[in-house]
Amino acid sequence: MDKKLTVLDRVTLPTPRFFRKVRTIGAALAAVGGILATAPVALPAVVVTIGGYLVLAGSVAAAVSSVAVDPDADLKTPANGPAQGGAASL
Repeated sequence: MDKKLTVLDRVTLPTPRFFRKVRTIGAALAAVGGILATAPVALPAVVVTIGGYLVLAGSVAAAVSSVAVDPDADLKTPANGPAQGGAASL
């Protein structure tokens, strides 16, 4: 893969299996952190701080892993087929 990829290319190309798992785990961590950070009950400050760090770490892991591409992927066909218009085609 010698061609420089744009962000749009990276998002539409297939993601390797490992990074799909990392993306799912990162989204789960961000969700748990969001629950801890915005809990309606009074929690100790340490728990709220840990929740904020979980949101940060989970969202960064999910964002970075979602733009990882399979090096053997064909650049001409996106993972879900060609875009048919609408917001997904930008």
